[in-house]
Amino acid sequence: MEKPKSPPLSMIARIDHFVLTVHNIDRTIDFYARGLGMRLETFGDNRRALTFGNQKINLHEAVAKPILPRAHAPKPGSSDFCLIASQPLTKVIIDLQQKGIAIELGPVDRTGATGKIRSIYLRDPDMNLVEISEYLS
Repeated sequence: MEKPKSPPLSMIARIDHFVLTVHNIDRTIDFYARGLGMRLETFGDNRRALTFGNQKINLHEAVAKPILPRAHAPKPGSSDFCLIASQPLTKVIIDLQQKGIAIELGPVDRTGATGKIRSIYLRDPDMNLVEISEYLS
């Protein structure tokens, strides 16, 4: 019997940052900093990003003169991503409710990158779908 082959090792270790194209950077900062506890970072030529853990979200405003290089057709509201909570999801839900941030769906069970997760879904000011999850033991 032939031994199953292991998948090849990826050249990629982790996500460092990704870019959100937004209508209004200040509204986006308020949502992610006040609402989700991310930290604001200003870098380069007065560019702004939101940091959490060892990752960050760079913010590009949808304007006539965009930052280059960029995605082929960046558009506010076209992102859908999952963030892993640093605390129990029940505490996240209570915190979001106290801040008046609506939960669109959840909690529901899903599959994450390394196993089973429980998730809630909400929308940021540009209507991007933000999934917040916790891994299940």
